[in-house]
Amino acid sequence: MQGEPEVHVLRLGHRPGRDERMSSHVGLTARALGADRVVFAGEAAGPGETVADITERFGGPFEVEVTDAYRPLLQEFPGPVVHLTMYGLPVEEVEAEIRSAHRDRPLLVVVGAEKVSFDVYEAADYNVAVTNQPHSEVASLAVFLDRLFEGRELDREWTDAERRVVPKARGKRVESPGNDGE
Repeated sequence: MQGEPEVHVLRLGHRPGRDERMSSHVGLTARALGADRVVFAGEAAGPGETVADITERFGGPFEVEVTDAYRPLLQEFPGPVVHLTMYGLPVEEVEAEIRSAHRDRPLLVVVGAEKVSFDVYEAADYNVAVTNQPHSEVASLAVFLDRLFEGRELDREWTDAERRVVPKARGKRVESPGNDGE
């Protein structure tokens, strides 16, 4: 998020044909809730293009990368690595420590799709659970980012947008920035 050390989200285990929508939602959630970059590991060109298109239309800054080799990022990341897993420690028990670790260093948040390799658990500085019950990795990422940023991500400013949503009590309105007419 602007003015803070970067947050990168690594999406592991994208399964083409099965995870297109879920991977897209991981990227869109990362973008909307304060992360600076999403890295899709695997054959995730479609979700990568979707997130890049939304960023172009609704503003950034936000970066998208697709790679086959995620291990170098995981092993060489210059800050703490948080792996979101239902088998980890409860988020409410470690969120303050993670916020403190992120104060002056970038943070890598790892979310999986299929079974995550055990080396990810070992490489992570924090294995964190947003509940110890099966649920969506998108929900887990959203809750984690909101706790990390303590709600500041909801006021994020977007630059170079072609479109912006105008909040309304009823109906919907999307316009070009600078258009003040009703």
